[in-house]
Amino acid sequence: MLKRTKTCGELTEANICDNVTLTGWVAKHRDLGGLLFIDLRDRYGKTQIVFNEETYPEIFKIARKLGLEDVIGIRGVVVARPEGNVNPDMVTGEVDVEVTELDVYNESAPLPFDVNDRNSANEDHRLKYRYLELRTAELQHNMKVRHKAAKATRDFLDSNDYLEIETPVLMKSTPEGARDFLVPSRTHKHKFYALPQSPQTYKQLLMVAGFDKYFQIVKCFRDEDFRADRQPEFTQIDIEGSFFTQDDVMEMGTSLVQYLWKTVLDISLPDSFPSLSYHDAMERFGSDKPDTRLEMELQEFSEYVKQSEFNAFKTVVDNGGRVKALVCPNNSKYSRKVIDGLTDYMKTYFGAKGLAWMKATDGVLSGGISKFFSEDVQANIRKDLNVNDGDILFIIGDEEKVVLNALGALRLELAKRENLIDENAWAPLWVTDFPLVEWNPDNNCWDALHHPFTSPHPDDLDKMDTDPGNVRSLGYDIVMNGYELGGGSIRIHQRELQEKIFRLLGIADDEANEKFGFLMNAFKYGAPPHGGMAFGFDRIVMLMVHSSQIRDVIAFPKTTSAMSLMDNSPSLVDAVQLEELALSLVKDEPSD
Repeated sequence: MLKRTKTCGELTEANICDNVTLTGWVAKHRDLGGLLFIDLRDRYGKTQIVFNEETYPEIFKIARKLGLEDVIGIRGVVVARPEGNVNPDMVTGEVDVEVTELDVYNESAPLPFDVNDRNSANEDHRLKYRYLELRTAELQHNMKVRHKAAKATRDFLDSNDYLEIETPVLMKSTPEGARDFLVPSRTHKHKFYALPQSPQTYKQLLMVAGFDKYFQIVKCFRDEDFRADRQPEFTQIDIEGSFFTQDDVMEMGTSLVQYLWKTVLDISLPDSFPSLSYHDAMERFGSDKPDTRLEMELQEFSEYVKQSEFNAFKTVVDNGGRVKALVCPNNSKYSRKVIDGLTDYMKTYFGAKGLAWMKATDGVLSGGISKFFSEDVQANIRKDLNVNDGDILFIIGDEEKVVLNALGALRLELAKRENLIDENAWAPLWVTDFPLVEWNPDNNCWDALHHPFTSPHPDDLDKMDTDPGNVRSLGYDIVMNGYELGGGSIRIHQRELQEKIFRLLGIADDEANEKFGFLMNAFKYGAPPHGGMAFGFDRIVMLMVHSSQIRDVIAFPKTTSAMSLMDNSPSLVDAVQLEELALSLVKDEPSD
């Protein structure tokens, strides 16, 4: 076998006259009669190799039979390309390799899609042949970026005295917001392990153990519904520290993100990241992960409604609801058909009862609900909300959650339609002061907004018994361009307060002891104040490569229905395995 001496991405003019050995895949070939040109590809790049029938007829005969993606090795001499044939877009574009020896290692069957054009097949087809899709230039680049980001993460945290400590993958099932993936135990009949949604309890125990700075790049598992940026198994950068304040964690998180962007992308982010409270983020942008590259903000509209004759919105205000507006610049051209489409979008996905609108033309507001507002009120709207001719106002009146979520989504939809966002810009942001709990009307109980170990804000402890919905937490998220990069909190380290939170969340003492007794017992033996955060590593890489879904940065991802089309998992197991696990399958009821 020919042993590689150079990669396909490094030969330059300086290598002319060198004897080299290359190995790789046939990416392209051109037969010009007595000369055969082949682009040989490996993960480092491409080199054009040349077979000459006159000088090496036997090798030429073999080379002529080569097909795309055949695996070969060649030995040859580096020569300068003829004048006019230099390719300035390739590192190797100044040279060719004239082949003197050829070894064919493997011939490829006809390809199910063109690996030189990732868009030559739909995603499901590419996922079925993921090992081929991984040969595409785009995914090869993505995997390199992922590697660099992982290495940079370790370098940064190691230089700041964090220890990388692995935690178990088989653990106790604990309620952390999503369903657990369960693993039956063969040796302990009728008992189950869970795959960790995060190493939350273990990293807190490491703080009790005295490891004051911990991290790991760790696999996490959640059995939940999926979107383009979600997977059943994902990777996070998990970080925890003792004697940390919220400011300490945010300073560390800021520095890590700055280091990653500079090291991997050579991009200098701002020296400090702006911070918004959860309340302000929702009121101004309709999202707790706002994309602040877009200046368009939600505007309060209730006072104008009170002065109007539009009774539908007046009723909303009288019943304690909210009315807010969005001013979209230079879009009075929107037809009624376009507005109806946006209205259906708001109704279908966000539960809004409708989408009101008015256009600004010739110094007045017209169309939509404009007739219900007097000239004086219209003038105030234009002045207060900075509405210019050519703008269009969209207004929603409903309960607060619907109004904020719907207008927040409309803001992004309009930005996408009108190209209002600079895709090359980076807008990091911290969101703080999240509510500690939120009401779950379906189960008639309080749910933890982050997780049950998040510390309440010390200034709000007096509201715990009387007004828990308005208790802030010491929780924080870091956001970039409308995506949550990571989040965390200062943890509860006192047993009494943790027990109180469990009771607030409806977790009975017996259940708390069963699920978290090991953690509560640890708190009895000198638990330090501690806090930390976890970054979504896949999402960080996704943003770095300017993709919109994390499947593009995971080597072997699942579909949105948690299937692996390549190896057909999940799959059935045989009866012997089920018997060893003391499990039986419930047959599906026949459908009518």
